Amino acid sequence: MLVLRLLNVVAPAYFLCISLVTFVLQIFVFIPSMFRDPSTTPLFSPALLHGALFLFLSANALGNYVLVIQSSPEDLGKDLNLGEGAEVAEWLDGNRSPGSGLYSTHFCRLCARVTQRHDHHCFFTGNCIGSRNMRNFIMFCLYTSLACLHSLVAGMAYISATLSMSFADPLAFLTLLPHSISEFFSGALLSSEMFVILMLYLWLGIGLACAGFCCHQMLLILRGQTRYQVRKGMVVRARPWRENLQEVFGKKWLLGLLIPVQNVESSYRRQKEK
Repeated sequence: MLVLRLLNVVAPAYFLCISLVTFVLQIFVFIPSMFRDPSTTPLFSPALLHGALFLFLSANALGNYVLVIQSSPEDLGKDLNLGEGAEVAEWLDGNRSPGSGLYSTHFCRLCARVTQRHDHHCFFTGNCIGSRNMRNFIMFCLYTSLACLHSLVAGMAYISATLSMSFADPLAFLTLLPHSISEFFSGALLSSEMFVILMLYLWLGIGLACAGFCCHQMLLILRGQTRYQVRKGMVVRARPWRENLQEVFGKKWLLGLLIPVQNVESSYRRQKEK
């Protein structure tokens, strides 16, 4: 448990550091290098287009990241006056809630609270993912993946121009790292260029991981399931996939694709207000 609590603090700091390094490289290294092309007009230069696209992706990724943290799943245990010990243990199966009739709830030991439609605990946000912040979490994964893949393309263009190499051959990227390591230790490659090459592989890994996680999460939403329910082997109520999507993304789903917006309120809170 101590290791998990430490990871819950280190992982968000690691993500913020990677985001800061990516922003600095894009704004001060990759994008300025694109202004060297004299054949394009200033209004439609690759630097401005890539800069605008990167800022759009970064703003959505960071905005949804903040909303995931701010829109924490409500602690249902406080509203139901749950005690400790045996009563809280009743929540650990994710299917029982003493005297409440709620479905799909779970007590997270790291957050020390009971949340509705608990999916998983995200260490990179230091928060549980549930009914209130699921949409913002998916948008965060989507735009993080796109921002990393965009940085990968911009970084490859920068390395191609700096080292006068071509990535037309698919194997060129696979052999780039071992070849660069040998040149770095022989003194033929600068440390700044080696750092950019290492970041290329880091962006590739993060981008593919976030994209795969986002696709898997969307598949679960279409089925009306959560990761916790799948892990525990719980049987879920069959509903049309449109209803499952609307429950997570709400009626303003198109607006949520363009700008970070607050997620829909949970069904428990709506019932409570009624």
